[in-house]
Amino acid sequence: MCYTGGLMTKTTARPSSTETAVEELVQATWQLVRRLRAESNAEGLTWSQTTVLGQLSRHGAMTTADLARAESVKPQSMGATLAYLEEQGLVERRSHPTDGRQVLFALTKMGRAQRDERSRVKHAWLAEAVAQLSAAEQRALLAAVEPMKRLADS
Repeated sequence: MCYTGGLMTKTTARPSSTETAVEELVQATWQLVRRLRAESNAEGLTWSQTTVLGQLSRHGAMTTADLARAESVKPQSMGATLAYLEEQGLVERRSHPTDGRQVLFALTKMGRAQRDERSRVKHAWLAEAVAQLSAAEQRALLAAVEPMKRLADS
Protein backbone atom coordinates (compact mmCIF):
# COMPACT_ATOMS: atom_id res chain seq x y z
CA MET A 1 0.00 0.00 0.00
CA CYS A 2 1.14 3.51 -0.75
CA TYR A 3 -0.05 6.78 0.82
CA THR A 4 -0.57 9.57 -1.70
CA GLY A 5 -2.27 12.86 -0.89
CA GLY A 6 -4.70 11.48 1.68
CA LEU A 7 -5.53 8.32 -0.28
CA MET A 8 -4.28 4.80 0.24
CA THR A 9 -3.59 3.17 -3.10
CA LYS A 10 -2.46 -0.32 -3.88
CA THR A 11 0.77 -0.38 -5.82
CA THR A 12 1.62 -3.17 -8.18
CA ALA A 13 5.32 -2.56 -8.44
CA ARG A 14 7.20 -5.49 -9.87
CA PRO A 15 9.82 -6.97 -7.59
CA SER A 16 13.38 -6.10 -8.46
CA SER A 17 15.60 -8.80 -9.87
CA THR A 18 17.44 -8.89 -6.51
CA GLU A 19 14.16 -9.44 -4.66
CA THR A 20 13.23 -12.19 -7.10
CA ALA A 21 16.64 -13.83 -6.74
CA VAL A 22 16.42 -13.66 -2.94
CA GLU A 23 12.97 -15.24 -2.94
CA GLU A 24 14.11 -18.01 -5.29
CA LEU A 25 17.21 -18.65 -3.16
CA VAL A 26 15.11 -18.90 0.00
CA GLN A 27 12.67 -21.29 -1.67
CA ALA A 28 15.41 -23.48 -3.15
CA THR A 29 17.31 -23.59 0.14
CA TRP A 30 14.25 -24.62 2.15
CA GLN A 31 13.25 -27.22 -0.44
CA LEU A 32 16.71 -28.78 -0.27
CA VAL A 33 16.77 -28.71 3.55
CA ARG A 34 13.34 -30.35 3.72
CA ARG A 35 14.37 -33.00 1.22
CA LEU A 36 17.61 -33.80 3.05
CA ARG A 37 15.71 -34.01 6.31
CA ALA A 38 13.05 -36.28 4.82
CA GLU A 39 15.68 -38.57 3.32
CA SER A 40 17.52 -38.99 6.62
CA ASN A 41 14.79 -38.88 9.27
CA ALA A 42 13.72 -42.51 9.58
CA GLU A 43 13.55 -42.05 13.37
CA GLY A 44 10.92 -39.32 13.07
CA LEU A 45 12.76 -36.78 15.20
CA THR A 46 11.63 -33.16 15.17
CA TRP A 47 13.79 -30.39 13.74
CA SER A 48 14.70 -29.26 17.28
CA GLN A 49 15.70 -32.74 18.36
CA THR A 50 17.80 -33.20 15.24
CA THR A 51 19.61 -29.88 15.64
CA VAL A 52 20.41 -30.65 19.29
CA LEU A 53 22.05 -33.92 18.24
CA GLY A 54 24.03 -31.91 15.68
CA GLN A 55 25.14 -29.33 18.25
CA LEU A 56 26.31 -32.06 20.63
CA SER A 57 28.06 -33.89 17.81
CA ARG A 58 29.94 -30.76 16.70
CA HIS A 59 30.69 -29.16 20.08
CA GLY A 60 30.68 -31.98 22.62
CA ALA A 61 28.85 -31.91 25.94
CA MET A 62 26.85 -28.75 26.64
CA THR A 63 24.55 -27.37 29.33
CA THR A 64 20.85 -26.85 28.74
CA ALA A 65 21.43 -23.08 28.78
CA ASP A 66 24.25 -23.29 26.22
CA LEU A 67 22.10 -25.42 23.91
CA ALA A 68 19.14 -23.07 24.33
CA ARG A 69 21.32 -20.08 23.38
CA ALA A 70 22.80 -21.93 20.40
CA GLU A 71 19.33 -22.81 19.10
CA SER A 72 17.67 -19.50 20.09
CA VAL A 73 15.02 -21.13 22.25
CA LYS A 74 13.99 -20.82 25.89
CA PRO A 75 15.77 -23.07 28.40
CA GLN A 76 12.40 -24.66 29.29
CA SER A 77 11.86 -25.68 25.66
CA MET A 78 15.38 -27.05 25.45
CA GLY A 79 14.78 -28.96 28.67
CA ALA A 80 11.77 -30.69 27.11
CA THR A 81 13.78 -31.54 23.99
CA LEU A 82 16.64 -32.95 26.07
CA ALA A 83 14.23 -34.94 28.26
CA TYR A 84 12.80 -36.65 25.16
CA LEU A 85 16.27 -37.36 23.71
CA GLU A 86 17.39 -38.74 27.08
CA GLU A 87 14.27 -40.93 27.29
CA GLN A 88 15.12 -42.29 23.82
CA GLY A 89 18.67 -43.08 24.95
CA LEU A 90 20.26 -40.59 22.54
CA VAL A 91 21.75 -38.22 25.14
CA GLU A 92 22.97 -38.63 28.70
CA ARG A 93 23.64 -36.38 31.65
CA ARG A 94 27.17 -35.82 32.86
CA SER A 95 28.63 -33.90 35.75
CA HIS A 96 30.12 -30.54 34.90
CA PRO A 97 33.90 -30.77 35.48
CA THR A 98 34.23 -27.39 37.23
CA ASP A 99 30.73 -26.52 38.47
CA GLY A 100 28.92 -29.17 40.46
CA ARG A 101 25.64 -27.24 40.16
CA GLN A 102 25.51 -27.65 36.39
CA VAL A 103 24.69 -30.69 34.29
CA LEU A 104 26.11 -31.35 30.84
CA PHE A 105 24.34 -33.29 28.12
CA ALA A 106 26.31 -35.45 25.72
CA LEU A 107 25.53 -37.91 22.97
CA THR A 108 25.33 -41.54 24.00
CA LYS A 109 26.90 -44.24 21.87
CA MET A 110 23.45 -44.80 20.33
CA GLY A 111 22.98 -41.05 19.80
CA ARG A 112 26.32 -40.75 18.03
CA ALA A 113 25.56 -43.80 15.87
CA GLN A 114 22.17 -42.36 14.93
CA ARG A 115 23.70 -38.97 14.15
CA ASP A 116 26.43 -40.58 12.03
CA GLU A 117 23.89 -42.68 10.13
CA ARG A 118 21.71 -39.63 9.43
CA SER A 119 24.76 -37.83 8.09
CA ARG A 120 25.76 -40.80 5.94
CA VAL A 121 22.26 -41.09 4.45
CA LYS A 122 22.09 -37.35 3.69
CA HIS A 123 25.48 -37.36 2.02
CA ALA A 124 24.65 -40.46 -0.02
CA TRP A 125 21.35 -39.00 -1.21
CA LEU A 126 22.94 -35.66 -2.10
CA ALA A 127 25.88 -37.30 -3.90
CA GLU A 128 23.44 -39.35 -5.99
CA ALA A 129 21.28 -36.28 -6.72
CA VAL A 130 24.30 -34.18 -7.74
CA ALA A 131 25.52 -37.01 -9.98
CA GLN A 132 22.23 -36.67 -11.92
CA LEU A 133 23.04 -33.04 -12.80
CA SER A 134 24.89 -32.06 -15.94
CA ALA A 135 28.58 -31.19 -15.67
CA ALA A 136 27.73 -27.48 -16.09
CA GLU A 137 25.10 -27.67 -13.32
CA GLN A 138 27.58 -29.43 -11.04
CA ARG A 139 30.16 -26.67 -11.64
CA ALA A 140 27.53 -23.98 -10.96
CA LEU A 141 26.50 -25.71 -7.73
CA LEU A 142 30.10 -26.03 -6.60
CA ALA A 143 30.75 -22.37 -7.43
CA ALA A 144 27.84 -21.38 -5.16
CA VAL A 145 29.23 -23.18 -2.10
CA GLU A 146 31.68 -20.50 -0.91
CA PRO A 147 29.30 -17.54 -1.36
CA MET A 148 26.60 -19.48 0.49
CA LYS A 149 29.00 -20.18 3.37
CA ARG A 150 29.87 -16.48 3.56
CA LEU A 151 26.17 -15.58 3.63
CA ALA A 152 25.55 -18.10 6.40
CA ASP A 153 28.46 -16.77 8.45
CA SER A 154 27.60 -13.08 8.05
